[in-house]
Amino acid sequence: MNNSQQRGTTERSQVRRAELIATGRKLFADTSYDALSMDDIAKHAGVAKGLIYYYFKSKRGYYLAIVEDSVAELVARAGGETDLPNAERVRRTIDGYLYYAEHHHAAYRTIVTGGVGSDAEVLAIRDAVREELVATIAEGAYGHRALPPIARLALVGWLSGVEGTTLEWIGGLNGGGAAAGDAPARPGRDELGALLVRQLRATLTVIEEFVPECPAPPAPEEPFEQADDLAPVTGRP
Repeated sequence: MNNSQQRGTTERSQVRRAELIATGRKLFADTSYDALSMDDIAKHAGVAKGLIYYYFKSKRGYYLAIVEDSVAELVARAGGETDLPNAERVRRTIDGYLYYAEHHHAAYRTIVTGGVGSDAEVLAIRDAVREELVATIAEGAYGHRALPPIARLALVGWLSGVEGTTLEWIGGLNGGGAAAGDAPARPGRDELGALLVRQLRATLTVIEEFVPECPAPPAPEEPFEQADDLAPVTGRP
């Protein structure tokens, strides 16, 4: 087999693997891990069961690959647009995070809650994505990813609040929470993003009190106007 044929085979293999992961993300979005057998997965994917074992070794390996793929997409969406000014990048990071949760409810819950039971490998993936998101926020706020311990703890605390808030928010988008007519409509992504940006700004201000070498980025000089404040989050003029 020549180099061109090898590249073609490798590319086809990567495409097939990606297709199987995409199928798995849809399946596990609607069905619990224990309720799906490898036969079920193969039937939905339209392939022989042996092909799934070939790429992923086991059902658990398949599930972990799906979780890792979801994490990679979340981190890429949240940490994109690195050429923006720091304050703008922070806003876009939060908006990208919320966009992912809004459009991938099941995958987001898996990432944040640790997936199936107390699976140590899934929990390790979850912890890794938290560390990456904290580092991304730090880089956007301070221009560097390394943090003094107390600053890191403060940002981890803020992110934990973001996770809980986002889980509650997507539950409302799914029709959870109070019955229709019993409570005001849930906020949209723009409004929630603006809220989280403000909470982050408050956290950064507190960090500066404890760690002067981590100064909070300057707050906007203009008074609060909701439409103006949301523009940096949504990208609208």
